[in-house]
Parts: sequence; C-alpha cells; structure tokens
Amino acid sequence: MIVTTGSAGREQALIDLFAATFTASEGADEGGLIGSVVHDLLARTPADDIRVFCAEADGEILGAAIFTRLTYPDDPHRAVLLSPMAVATDHQRRGIGCALIAHALGALRAEGVQIVMTYGDPAYYAQVGFHPITEDQARAPLPLSMPQGWIAQSLTGAPMPTLRGPSTCVRALDREDLW
Repeated sequence: MIVTTGSAGREQALIDLFAATFTASEGADEGGLIGSVVHDLLARTPADDIRVFCAEADGEILGAAIFTRLTYPDDPHRAVLLSPMAVATDHQRRGIGCALIAHALGALRAEGVQIVMTYGDPAYYAQVGFHPITEDQARAPLPLSMPQGWIAQSLTGAPMPTLRGPSTCVRALDREDLW
C-alpha cells in the first residue's frame, strides 16, 4: 500500500468509494449524502483549504481521508477538520485506515498544521491519537447532534489547547445535517 495526495483525475473514484462505503455501513440515504458531500468538497473547495490523502494498491483506491480548513478567527492556531474518511468495505480491519491517517497527520504536521479535529467514533479515532473534547475547548461550526463524537488532537506535542471564539468550516461541510 502507498499513500498518495490529491484528487485530480480521481474525483469520481473518490465519490464512488465514499458513497459505497457509507451505503454499506449506514444505508443508501447516508451513502448518497456522503457521496454528494465529497462531490461538493472536491468540486468547490479552494485548493488551499483541502488536502486529500488516498491509500492505494495496484492502482485501486482502498481508502481516503479528506482534511479541510477549520477557521477560528479569534485564535492563532492552525486547525483542520478530518471529514469524511472511508476505507473500502472489502479492505476494512486490515490497518489501512489507521496507516492512512497516521501518514496524513505527519504530512499535515510538516505543513504547520497544529490541531486536527473530527466528528466521529471516539473508539476508532483513539487508535491514531484523537481524544474527546468539549465545545468549551473548541466550538464546532454548527450544533453537534452527538457531542461525544467531537474529538481532536494536537500535532505540536503540546496538550490540546482551548481555541478562542466560534469556528467556520468549508462551505461543503456547512450543513446542519452533517453535524
């Protein structure tokens, strides 16, 4: 397996990966929603605000993680949001997702990103260093339907700081039905 960056020329394959993976785990409605979100992320997010990492083998995309800018205008920390992330159903439980995230976090750290947040399964993401946080520590862009899924990690080696003020996410993720 290798990890590559970028989505150019692979947009439809990425949309299909996310739609199929979320359909298999959460049902057709969720698969359609996430496929649509990935389409919007890839088509409409400015290049400076998005990073796409893909786990690949033999020319096939096995998994992908999309990171986008998360802005706290009142705070100097540089933060990103991991959302969404998927590993193809027939390749799950082989360490691909954890390896993909670990590689991506190293690349983001090298680029000067200080904090990574996501909204997902705390037990899964704990495997790669994420810890639960509260909205007092870092406000989410929109109200959280499941606050226990708001998790983060510092990439600086220092403890997770408290981020000042409200936050904004990229346009494709600025949807109440995702939070």
